[in-house]
Amino acid sequence: MAHINDNYLKLKAGYLFPEIGRRVRAFAEANPQAKVIRLGIGDVTRPLPPAILKAFHEAVDDLARVETFAGYGPEQGYDFLINTIIEKSYNPLGVTLKTSEMFISDGSKCDCANILDIFALDNVVAIGDPVYPVYNDTNVMIGRTGEADEKGYYKGIVYMPCNEANGFFPAYPKEKVDIIYLCFPNNPTGAVATKAQLKGWVDYALQNHAIILFDAAYEAFITEPGYPHSIYEIEGAKKCAVEFRSFSKTAGFTGVRCGLVVVPEELEGTTTNGEKYSVNKLWLRRQTTKFNGASYPVQKAAAAVYSAEGWQQTKEIIDYYMENARIIREGMKAAGLTVYGGVNAPYIWLKTPSGMSSWDFFDKLLTECNVVGTPGSGFGPSGEGFFRLSAFGNRDSVIEAVARIRQNLK
Repeated sequence: MAHINDNYLKLKAGYLFPEIGRRVRAFAEANPQAKVIRLGIGDVTRPLPPAILKAFHEAVDDLARVETFAGYGPEQGYDFLINTIIEKSYNPLGVTLKTSEMFISDGSKCDCANILDIFALDNVVAIGDPVYPVYNDTNVMIGRTGEADEKGYYKGIVYMPCNEANGFFPAYPKEKVDIIYLCFPNNPTGAVATKAQLKGWVDYALQNHAIILFDAAYEAFITEPGYPHSIYEIEGAKKCAVEFRSFSKTAGFTGVRCGLVVVPEELEGTTTNGEKYSVNKLWLRRQTTKFNGASYPVQKAAAAVYSAEGWQQTKEIIDYYMENARIIREGMKAAGLTVYGGVNAPYIWLKTPSGMSSWDFFDKLLTECNVVGTPGSGFGPSGEGFFRLSAFGNRDSVIEAVARIRQNLK
């Protein structure tokens, strides 16, 4: 009989969002008359902008003609998309990249997990707490950790608590670590990093010969000037950082699937013999072996995001969601709650009232307000006592949800 990967059995429970879905389905079946408003999972609700949809349709039509048909594309992505992203998104930040340093994918969730393929299991990984669950769980799945303790921390991972006291920004680990996950703007707390803060981490990584895995999936939602949109705005970052970006929230591609990874050619790791080796070459080898590339129509649609018309329409949708964030943030403050985030990120991170646990507050909002959010404890032990609301809903639903919560918390 085939042996299973026992590392999966170490996971404490089902992935956070399926568990939320299970509870919501059970409530809806028992209360079919309830109008449930979902502000939990970060799924978009606005349709694709016209300019992007037009490019998508035209690319599909290309597949119907012999002279424009596209079969297998380059596994690392088409140059037309890579060069457009470099020119339109990175160059304005003062960041220069080579075409060979960018890899197009089917989403940053997959990339954050798949990148582990090219790193040895004896690397010590540091992640924030609370954190996007994929960082933690995928390290457990591949066998980097031991069992979880009573707090929920896995042996073999270094956790960096992010709380009110440190402004939800992690302190440098006291232990020696090799790989560091950073996510800014942050999911779930909505915190954003300054250039000085990121410079501190880049300096730390360079001094300690560590590699930063930098998740910038929400960089397009930064509304205030002066905050970095890419870790490569920091001098020296190309020698110590991999960056992930996503079209899912930026351009509404959650159902389309497209993301990217930047792996600078300057970035190196070491072999067991202590020799330096290009991380870029390893990732290229991994992708050309295990991935066939994002589809041609998807990449054409992604390139249209950066056209003058496409970006204007995309920015209007981003502004729509950030207005939702303002409505939620101000509404929760008016309800007497302590609130963070929602200014440079589409997530509002609030403190549960009266010391209520995260899941108890989830059940309270679901059963009494018919509103779905995300319990903070699902993101890690330091998320206990907090709750995440997403700004990706429809405006009328957001306004109604805020009104219901305010009325309930009077």
